[in-house]
Amino acid sequence: MQAPPLLPDPVRRLAAWCAVVLLVAGVVYVGIRLAVEFRTAVVPVLLALLGTALLGPLHRRLVKAKVNRSVAAGLTCVAVVAVVGGAVYIVVAAIVDTGDQILAALKQAGQDLADHFGAAGTSLDDLASNAKELLTDFGGTAASGVISGVSVVAETIAMAVLALLLVFFFLRDSDRAADTLRSVVPGESGDAVEAMARRAFQAVEGFMRGTTFIALIDALCITVGLLVLDVPGAVGLGALVFVGAYIPYLGAFISGAVAVLVALADRGFVISLWVLAIVLAVQVLEGHVLQPMIQSRTVQMHPAVVMVAITAGASVAGVLGMLLAVPLTAAAFGVVRELQDRYASPEPAEPAAPPEPSAPPEPSAPSDS
Repeated sequence: MQAPPLLPDPVRRLAAWCAVVLLVAGVVYVGIRLAVEFRTAVVPVLLALLGTALLGPLHRRLVKAKVNRSVAAGLTCVAVVAVVGGAVYIVVAAIVDTGDQILAALKQAGQDLADHFGAAGTSLDDLASNAKELLTDFGGTAASGVISGVSVVAETIAMAVLALLLVFFFLRDSDRAADTLRSVVPGESGDAVEAMARRAFQAVEGFMRGTTFIALIDALCITVGLLVLDVPGAVGLGALVFVGAYIPYLGAFISGAVAVLVALADRGFVISLWVLAIVLAVQVLEGHVLQPMIQSRTVQMHPAVVMVAITAGASVAGVLGMLLAVPLTAAAFGVVRELQDRYASPEPAEPAAPPEPSAPPEPSAPSDS
């Protein structure tokens, strides 16, 4: 006679799921720690993958136009250097030209708050000064720990050059990516791994294209509104909106708050309300029109998931982690959806209705012979 199991089936299933969750969490933790340790090599790879996802359609069009793959990849890299360099120049020039106005307006806004709220405003001013000193001290400590005898500027340039070279190779050899992946994966699981990789890359590609397009629309709308209201530093604030759009929700909140404070300090309470209305209108346009039209087909993530991903990325790698968190989460969601489509149990088919009995044939009439 077989002895009964020590634990009932529900408890054993729960224990199995807990073991799987712990195993996955351990693997993810070890992967994150390794990525942080080798960030000088990992960050360029991740940035190159994002750049490849964004530039892939341009490269494919050049290849379809009978351009050699290496030449097409080189032209694409030259184009991205020109575009990114021009955008960085415009953003930096706008911020430099209008930075004094923006800082003066923010300082004036803080002074107005201090004058209006009295002791509470003075406390806010002291808190801002203490926060500035704390950030200065923390920045010096962090820099001394990260630099380790190597200039931060040199390290950043080296990582940017490596990322650009990786973009070139990823674009040029993209047609051999599937074969390379199949050669690495053993057994008959090559099809599943290739499908998951394709779904993850498609999610990242859709996120990058959609976010860039949405950021451009947001920046243009807010810049035009600030120019109409004659807010100082409108171009610099628009550039800040464009850059902040790559950090969903949080970037838009920070850039919009800066624009409202600048308008409050320089143009008064009524104009600041108009700026707030413009910022809210742009966010409503983004959330109810642009996001569903542009990214709903490729990236479907709940806002709570996005916020948790941004927080986790910031805790791991700061601002860079915030930028990379959402596309990596989109890739993970793509893999999960592929697994669901591939291994989800099909719904049981409804039993077919029994055939209706056919009527017996009518007897034929006797023929007269």
